[in-house]
Amino acid sequence: MRRQLFTPKLAFEDLESLNAWLHLQCDVLGSRRHPEHQDHTIDAVFSGEQADLRPLGRSFDGYVEKTVRVRSTCLVQYDSNRYSVPASFAGQRVSLRVYASHIVVVAGRDVIAEHKRHFTRNVGYFEPWHYVPLLERKPGSLRDGAPFVDWQLPDTMLRIKDHYMKGKGGDREFVDLLLLAQEHGIGTIATACELAVEQNTLRLPAIINLINQLVEPIIAPLAQSYDYPLLTMRPEANCKRYETLYAGQEVAV
Repeated sequence: MRRQLFTPKLAFEDLESLNAWLHLQCDVLGSRRHPEHQDHTIDAVFSGEQADLRPLGRSFDGYVEKTVRVRSTCLVQYDSNRYSVPASFAGQRVSLRVYASHIVVVAGRDVIAEHKRHFTRNVGYFEPWHYVPLLERKPGSLRDGAPFVDWQLPDTMLRIKDHYMKGKGGDREFVDLLLLAQEHGIGTIATACELAVEQNTLRLPAIINLINQLVEPIIAPLAQSYDYPLLTMRPEANCKRYETLYAGQEVAV
């Protein structure tokens, strides 16, 4: 069967493409007559046998693990490719778990990064969010830094980014917005940016105000109302009133 499926030798861009092709071939093979039960197809016989099969248990967590040191560029290497990890782990030793389709980076007991596994050669694969904290010191890297090329952000955030980049110091303002996204989540920031675009107010302080409105808890009204005493004398800017009170105090003494 292996010779039948893979002769001549085939080539695919990734495992997903290979599996899709194999799925189609299995459909073709399943429609053929069963070698022992000629009056049934292979799919029909298999369907009848499934009732007698034991259910699958927990899937096997199959990976190859190795310990590597994170480079100063926040990258770990497997084969000839490089994958990014959060900037705070630069220079540290981490565990690299390599699966058939993806790569997981673990520090202690925490998963700090996941990447789709690539079978290219000498290519770096970046997660831009891993490098956002570094932009606080070097905001200019946002313009031409390798991790930020073709970064797919929400449309409204890209619009605001383009607006900021046209002005002096705009890269710093957008970096502040990205730092807020790490604190409150990209969904909250994207919603605030959408509101800012709708209200035609793209200035950073206005967007921060919208973010605060989204993240601040809603305070429920008091269960009961209170009756406060009413003023019997209307407040006026009149210093003679003070003198009257002061004079009365002297008499009392």
